[in-house]
Amino acid sequence: MQLAISHRIRDQQLWLSPDRCIFWEEERALILSDLHFGKTGHFRKSGIAIPQSLYQEDLHRLLSLIQYFQPRQLLVVGDLFHSRENKELDLFRRWRNDFPDLAIRLIKGNHDILHDEWYRASEIEVTPERLAIGPFSFIHDIADCEEPSETYCFSGHIHPGITLSGPGKQHLRFPCFYFGEDHAVLPAFSRFTGTASINVLPGSNVFAILPPSPRKGEFGSIFQMQ
Repeated sequence: MQLAISHRIRDQQLWLSPDRCIFWEEERALILSDLHFGKTGHFRKSGIAIPQSLYQEDLHRLLSLIQYFQPRQLLVVGDLFHSRENKELDLFRRWRNDFPDLAIRLIKGNHDILHDEWYRASEIEVTPERLAIGPFSFIHDIADCEEPSETYCFSGHIHPGITLSGPGKQHLRFPCFYFGEDHAVLPAFSRFTGTASINVLPGSNVFAILPPSPRKGEFGSIFQMQ
């Protein structure tokens, strides 16, 4: 398991993982966004040869995080699934049955278009817009948060990335966590996604996520941008 780093907001202890999620210690909640489960199956159904192993790796990574942090709930800030039901979601249903005591709370995203009965059968609690818990609230797209709030808001949707430039004019973009004055944007949990450059406002904190080294036994890392 890759080491998480500490970050505090509103007197709450958060642990930022290079595996693209946050563990909220006080609530024993794993916060993540944009898993897009079923996306590779959706592409294959359209005739695009995407290996199912990408989806299986994301499921295995989530399993490892649950075993490591021992959360009592998952808070999914939208796009848990990618599209309509397919065979990959049958695999998710079997995976879900292995965690009967783990609550899953989904703040609905634009890709979460499954029938309500499917969520109920999978024991997933769905919130259509914003979910508030203590000093925090959760909404898929921060652009939909029009009303001022006293809570600090977590969002996803845009798959934020940060570009690093080297002295040789080379540029590399990495997924990142973005923490602004009143809201955060989470990286996409799925590795089968792109990234979009985020506008970094003064006073914000950005944590870049570096991938694992190709050398065996080395892990990814996370570091705060200056």
